[in-house]
Amino acid sequence: MHLVVFRNRKRPGFDTEAYAADLARMEELARAQPGFISFRSYTSDDGEVVAISEWGSEAAVHAWGSHPEHAAIQQRARADYYQEYTLFSCAEPRVRRFDRREA
Repeated sequence: MHLVVFRNRKRPGFDTEAYAADLARMEELARAQPGFISFRSYTSDDGEVVAISEWGSEAAVHAWGSHPEHAAIQQRARADYYQEYTLFSCAEPRVRRFDRREA
C-alpha cells in the first residue's frame, strides 16, 4: 500500500464553484485509476484541509501524478486555489487497526 496525505489552505477569495468542479473531476478520475483504494478529505475549523488517498503501490501513485488532466488541474490549483500545501507520500506505511466489532 502507498499512502498520500495532502494538507492545504485555500487562497482568500478563491472561486469555490470552479474548485468544487475540479475536485469532483479529480476524484472521478482517481477512482478510475488502476491501484486506487480510497480517498477521504477533512476540513478543520481553521480552514486547513487534509486529504488522504490510499493506493496499491508507489507506481500507481506516480501514474496518477502524471495523468495529463490531473497535471493540468494541479497547475490551475497552484495558480488559482491554494495559498499553501504540503504533500506527504509514504511507501508501505505501518498500519495498526482496531475494530470493536472484531474484539
